[in-house]
Amino acid sequence: MPAIAAPFTSTRATGAMVASADQLATQAGMSILAQGGNAVDAAIATNAAIAVTGPHMCGMGGDLYALIHDGTQVHALNSTGRAGSGSDAARLRSEGHTEMPFRHDIRIVTVPGCVDGWCALHERFGRLPLAQLLAPAIRLAEDGFPASPLLIGAFALLDDQARESLHEVVEQARRPGDRVRRPGAARALRAIAENGRDGLYLGEFGEGLRRIGGGLYSEADLATPGATWVAPLSQDAFGRRLHTIPPNSQGYLLLGSAALADRLPLPADPDDPQWAHLLVEAAKAAGYDRPVVLHENADGPALLATIAQRLGSIDPTAASRRVPPTFDGDTTYLCTVDHDRMGVSLIQSNASNFGSWLVEPNTQINLHNRGLGFSLQHGHPGELAPGRRPPHTLSPALATNPDGSLAAVFGTMGGDGQPQILLQVATRLFHHGLSPAAALHAGRWILKGPVTGFDTWTAPAGPQVLIEGHAPAEWRAALTERGHTVVVSPPYDSAFGHAHAIVVEPDGMLSGAADPRTRIGSVAGL
Repeated sequence: MPAIAAPFTSTRATGAMVASADQLATQAGMSILAQGGNAVDAAIATNAAIAVTGPHMCGMGGDLYALIHDGTQVHALNSTGRAGSGSDAARLRSEGHTEMPFRHDIRIVTVPGCVDGWCALHERFGRLPLAQLLAPAIRLAEDGFPASPLLIGAFALLDDQARESLHEVVEQARRPGDRVRRPGAARALRAIAENGRDGLYLGEFGEGLRRIGGGLYSEADLATPGATWVAPLSQDAFGRRLHTIPPNSQGYLLLGSAALADRLPLPADPDDPQWAHLLVEAAKAAGYDRPVVLHENADGPALLATIAQRLGSIDPTAASRRVPPTFDGDTTYLCTVDHDRMGVSLIQSNASNFGSWLVEPNTQINLHNRGLGFSLQHGHPGELAPGRRPPHTLSPALATNPDGSLAAVFGTMGGDGQPQILLQVATRLFHHGLSPAAALHAGRWILKGPVTGFDTWTAPAGPQVLIEGHAPAEWRAALTERGHTVVVSPPYDSAFGHAHAIVVEPDGMLSGAADPRTRIGSVAGL
């Protein structure tokens, strides 16, 4: 076992628990639980708070997925935005684009789904008034919050045009701990508290979005609620039933790779290099054709059935050389469990760091770039078109026991790498029986493309295997010997995700952990 820089233990509680990437957001969720709210109430409050404090990761200008275990069954919410009515793939092609733009182009901004998601969750499962759930976030936006080290670090990736666009936070946050106020976000939150989703989409945010869209969005685009309740996609693996969101999410890759890994001769010790090799190969077998097969209307069970047939293609001694047939992600994940063992697995994102580097001018809420997932290939099922949802990297996860009771809620940020990170977490939690803290602190590998973190499956040479600096020292040489292209990164690097997990132990106790890679993440229970 490699040396650990600091001791780590899981947080345990008998009642309820919240884990998130920002301790201020975790506190917001815990305060709602203490006021009698349920897990959904706490999740909304937690997400609203981090939407204020973490604009580099998420916010009201981004998208959302959620899985909810209500005590008896699993529900899935797809609140990812649709392309505006003025979207035109042919025009982009005529301008010379072969792929969707990445930054500084409003055409990569689908109608943000976050607030529609909050309102749909609250309408179906919420217990406390929406205004009460948003109060902690409003207070943070109006009174200010201390800039986190990761927020300051994210500024280094911005160009001059982006710094000008994002001046509200850039000018206030010079060093970690500087107070940042976001009055426009506070107004938007108050409008939602008073008027629900229309307070945002038909208020000053919606007016500003239509103005900078220049015809991209119609009034109907913003007036139509975008959240959709869908059947979860599920698969048995490691003695549990794993659940995620069906396409347009790439969550099927977690389920497919986990089912493959469950049929492989995994070593008893997850520090064994063979463990890493087999899981890498399971992930590659599951995901290499993702750019071709993933789109909004893809058949999730059929995708899983196809992956299940690839077990024989995994060589236990050598790396595969699959080349795809033809971004580092900034996202936030959070999870909550309440006294009644309702569990929520919620992921919310701006896509890449600060999203599109564009802001809605009235509220200064920055806008995501999730439209980068669209194809510009004519006739591709994921081609940009009005009303369509793009393929999504977001992959929340939830596990149930054989009797259907809640086993765990878990997830991560990480662009294309999300299913790979979750495969390792799930294997450690359920196959090896590790605690949440042990599973989350352990060194990881991820597959990564050479440029953006969203090009894992499209780079012509295939992905590299990045190994985290505190992973077992033997991994590098052993994986290289097996034919993998290996790159070693620093210990506890955010490129390897911000994963959190809450597990319901057999005695009913809750055990949870927040990822140390967040620097300011926390888990709390009562």
